Amino acid sequence: MLIKTSKGKAERILQNEFKLEKELQKFMEDNLQELLNLELVKSEFVVKKYRIDTLGFDKENKTFVIVEYKRGTSYSVIDQGYSYLSTVLNNKAELILEYNERMNKTLKRDEIDWSQTRIVFISQSFSKFQKDSLNFKDLPIELYEIKRYMGDIISFETVKGRDNAESINTISSKSEEINQVSKEIKKYTLDDHYTNSNGNIIELYKLFLEKIEDMIPDVEIEPKKLYIAIKSNKKNIIDFRL
Repeated sequence: MLIKTSKGKAERILQNEFKLEKELQKFMEDNLQELLNLELVKSEFVVKKYRIDTLGFDKENKTFVIVEYKRGTSYSVIDQGYSYLSTVLNNKAELILEYNERMNKTLKRDEIDWSQTRIVFISQSFSKFQKDSLNFKDLPIELYEIKRYMGDIISFETVKGRDNAESINTISSKSEEINQVSKEIKKYTLDDHYTNSNGNIIELYKLFLEKIEDMIPDVEIEPKKLYIAIKSNKKNIIDFRL
């Protein structure tokens, strides 16, 4: 709940929902760089039988990102997410061609880190079932809840999975699409970086992180392929390579 005060009196700020999915999509695409730190490549990008709501490019990780906008809560983010990711990985040339034509650049296949490809679902509300489906530590799927309030106030929050969750690979054998995508895409975790380091360095990293969190509240920790990114407002403020 959001409130504002006037002369010592509290007043609730009422929600002003996005009535149409297209309205939400336009707002996100107009602010894609600020909210998700992505370049807008194409709106309504069609590849095979799928229509991707927004195709973005992550310049930091040199990879493509699928953005989908949802109103309902009955769909499975796992099933739909892996179907889209599988389609993208099987049609890499089409994404590169679209990027080069739209951005007037000459991006080459070997310049893209396909292992970092991911899908982002954005909704005004996710169900408990959808949120619980994030409880895999290496899932290439992200959920964001967005809410609009009266007075042009927007809240935009990432939905976090459970800490110390098991790997998606534990169920990959049950799904051909999950198995295929898992062979190409890897969601890096802190454990991946800790494994290649030692106790003294890890403790030093944690000490630095505590100091950073004291100075800058609400920092985000994002393990990448080669480093650990410490972010504020979606921008890197410092990187650690253990």
